Amino acid sequence: MHSSGIAEKAVEVLRERERQRFAERNPRSLALAERARHSLFGGVPMHWMSDWSTPVPLFVQRAQGARFFDVDGHEYVDFCLGDTGSMFGHSPAPIASALREQAGNGLTTMLPGEDAVVCGELLAERFGLPYWQVATTATDANRFVLRWARAITGRKVILVFDGCYHGTVDEAMVRVREGHTVHRPGLIGQARNLTQHSRAVPFNDLAALEAALAPGDVAAVLCEPAMTNIGMVLPEPGFLAAVRELTRRVGSLLIIDETHTISTGPGGCTRAWNLEPDFVTLGKPVAGGVPCSVYGCSAEMAQAMQLARQHASEMNHGHGHSGMGTTLSANALAMHCMRANLEQVMTAAAYEHMLAQAARLAAGLRTLIGKHRLPWSVTELGARCEFQFCATPPKNGAEAEAAFHDSLQMALHLFLINRGILITPFHNMTLCCPDTRAADVDRLLACLDEALAELLAIPGAREA
Repeated sequence: MHSSGIAEKAVEVLRERERQRFAERNPRSLALAERARHSLFGGVPMHWMSDWSTPVPLFVQRAQGARFFDVDGHEYVDFCLGDTGSMFGHSPAPIASALREQAGNGLTTMLPGEDAVVCGELLAERFGLPYWQVATTATDANRFVLRWARAITGRKVILVFDGCYHGTVDEAMVRVREGHTVHRPGLIGQARNLTQHSRAVPFNDLAALEAALAPGDVAAVLCEPAMTNIGMVLPEPGFLAAVRELTRRVGSLLIIDETHTISTGPGGCTRAWNLEPDFVTLGKPVAGGVPCSVYGCSAEMAQAMQLARQHASEMNHGHGHSGMGTTLSANALAMHCMRANLEQVMTAAAYEHMLAQAARLAAGLRTLIGKHRLPWSVTELGARCEFQFCATPPKNGAEAEAAFHDSLQMALHLFLINRGILITPFHNMTLCCPDTRAADVDRLLACLDEALAELLAIPGAREA
């Protein structure tokens, strides 16, 4: 029995109907999928693009604002927004303009321009951390900060929360099972034992965190202020303040990954909740959809980083290699776009609109859940919200995972796609951008209402 309260047989009936509907209305996507099989591994340029609810990938032709069009000419309202990569909408006008401006002025030079200085100043102002570095992806930013943390503390262990998401950083590819840190299921090509230098504990569990920090060997705690990838999990009151106090007490650093939680406001949860981290990392939307990421640090960390560099040079009898940075990091194109994004797109006014629409959506979801008498709940975090197949919002990754009903989620997502609405795959998360309209929110709610009514009308749909 699923906590969703929906019987599997009913889910399969609905899903099969929707699979047939998709095939009938998307002949060009089907043809491209067949063609792609012969040149792209798995038929897609990145393997997870085939993990959506559709029978074959939905091929996109163009996107603008809160909408995109597929190759069959269908228009969609997009509440996925590249899973945060396009959090401020697809191709915002200032970003499109910045791309045109920089196109003829050099794309990458390995040297800084004025844009870099302005970006550093704007980031410091937003997050309250004075010094910044630029990378290409959030994975890069997290990986580089972990190197700094180990160099500064002289420790090797990294602590993460069970069910966390920090890109593809090795240290985060662990879970908690029966109180022990184990490898995350599904890892491919894993050569070394990650549990030697990674430790995972449940989110919102202060006792487990304190015990994991007690040996004094943890270089840093790497965490999202709220979990966003195992199903959304919010911190309980006082939890993050206690994390900060505990890490300081044992000499471990605190790294806050705002890549998803930047949906909360212009300075993320770091500024909104006064988290006082040693480092902050941020990727995906920071340059308006152009690949770019950043990490910031306190003045104390900047001084410690300088000492670590000096020590490494002395030990290696020369400049050596830090193990950080790629040639395209902080390229001129990305920096110009990030400056435009910070100055003109990622504004307080944009957030005010986004948060209002997300609140409207969350309220509507709660009304729908009540109307259909379902044991589900809704979690909100700024511009994003999620409906989850459990009666009360989960408190940790294990509870969020226990509420999964993958086939039900896939069937509902496919129903929405077939009617021109996209939400984030892999769970039921939505994101509102500056271009999201009240009518878009109402359309999503009406469509989900229709899906639930049709599902619950199937005989035996409700589990006893």
